[in-house]
This record gives sequence, structure tokens and C-alpha cells, in this order.
Amino acid sequence: MPRSELARRPSPLRLRGATFAWGERTYVMGIINATPDSFSGDGIGADSGAAVRRARAFAAAGCHLLDVGGESTRPGHTPVSESEELERVLPVIAAVRAAVETPISIDTFKPAVARAALDAGADMVNCVWGALPGISEAAARANAPLVVMHNRASPDYDGDVVEIVIESLERGARDAQEAGVRADRIIVDPGIGFGKTAVHNIEILARLHEIAARLPFPLLVGTSRKSFIGALTGLSVERRAFGTAASVVLAIAGGADIVRVHDVEEMLAAAAVADAIVRRPS
Repeated sequence: MPRSELARRPSPLRLRGATFAWGERTYVMGIINATPDSFSGDGIGADSGAAVRRARAFAAAGCHLLDVGGESTRPGHTPVSESEELERVLPVIAAVRAAVETPISIDTFKPAVARAALDAGADMVNCVWGALPGISEAAARANAPLVVMHNRASPDYDGDVVEIVIESLERGARDAQEAGVRADRIIVDPGIGFGKTAVHNIEILARLHEIAARLPFPLLVGTSRKSFIGALTGLSVERRAFGTAASVVLAIAGGADIVRVHDVEEMLAAAAVADAIVRRPS
């Protein structure tokens, strides 16, 4: 298994009848963007029918988690109000929950949105700004897993970016636990593409094993279609599946437990091959 024995193997997570046995395989999180302005061009807005069709297709392919977000986080995005985000995500979550049994993650940094989404049928919270006050309490209240992601306003790192990310995630995990989130329900994410240059993203992915070794939590990595892949390949967003697959496979080799992707069927295949090689019995 790719996770170093320097860090304990995280305890299995049980969520809506599914067991996530960390270290035994890679889990794939499929993205459902309930936004009109997603960087990846796959935003569906508040179209619940489109969300259900996508969720069913993802579930049929074997997707393990669905990540629903109602506000774009691409550079230069237009912020949306709490009420507008609620109007986007709540009908989508309710419709998807009625259609499939796959666990749903709500991708938000607004506590009120997290609380309402969990009440509407979401199972976990994915926060791009880490263990924010209010977000951690919302997850704790519902006994829901919390993804603590590293982020910053600008890519001005004074020191080793990997060490800074590790230290930030350690603090975020402590903050989440102090707010009541159980340690076995914390997932960490180094935040590829968030407050980082292409050079930073490549450095983090090349040294992902250090993050996996130092942090005793499952590791989520989201590289799908991101701009650093475009910078490396010169390809537009809709043509970055092969670059994404390369980054997914290398993330798995570095210790990723969950990969967050747009192209679910293709990345499930990439993960299956990577798992057969990386996670073979010793």
C-alpha cells in the first residue's frame, strides 16, 4: 500500500451503507457542479434533472462518492450569496439523494449551506477553506465526515510549500477535532490549484508521499482538468482527460485514498490499473 507505515492506517469510514477501507483501494469522487460558471465547462446550474442523470451515470460506472457544489471556486469567479447557493444545491441534493444511494458530499465553505445540505440528504462536507468556524461545527452536529483542504489567498510561500501544506493541514485537523469532529471522520486535501502556482502543484504531487506519511488521515486529491495540466500540455479544459489520468495515477502511487474527478468512468479505469500495481500484496 502506498501510505507509509510512519503514519497509522486511518480507521475505515462507514457512510450510507458503504465502507471506505483506506489503503485497500482508491475511491473515486465524481463532481456535480450546480453552477453556471464552472471552469471545467460542465456546470448544470440548479437543473435537478441534469444532476440526477449525471449522478445515475456516475453510480452505474461505479463511482463511490458524489461531490455537489453550488459556487465556482475557479480564479476570478463571481462570489454568490448564501441564499443563491442554497437555491442551487438543495434541490439538486434532494433529487440526487432520491435517485441514488451513493454518498453525497456538499462542497461549500458557508456554514448555513453545509447545515442545510446535510439536512437535505448530504453525508459529508468538503470545505475548500479547511476547518472554518461554523463548518466544523456543522459537520460535528451531523457526525459527518469533513474534508479539510489547504488553501490560501495568494501563492506567496515563504519556505517549503510541502512543509507549509502539511503544517496547515495538521492545524486544520486539530481545529476540526476541537470543534467536535471525530478524528476518524477527518479527510485532508492538499488543495491542488488553490493558492498555488503550477510549479507548487507539481512539487506537491511529486512529494505527496510525504503528506501521506506525516498525516494520519485519509488523503483526497483533486487534479481533474486543472490549469497546471493545461500549462504542461497546452490543451484546453475539455481535452485534459489524459493529463488528468496521469496525475491521478501518480497521486495514487503517492498515497491518495480518494481522487476527485470530472471524467468518472475513465478515472475509475485508471485507478483500477494503478491499484493493481501500487496496492498489490507484499
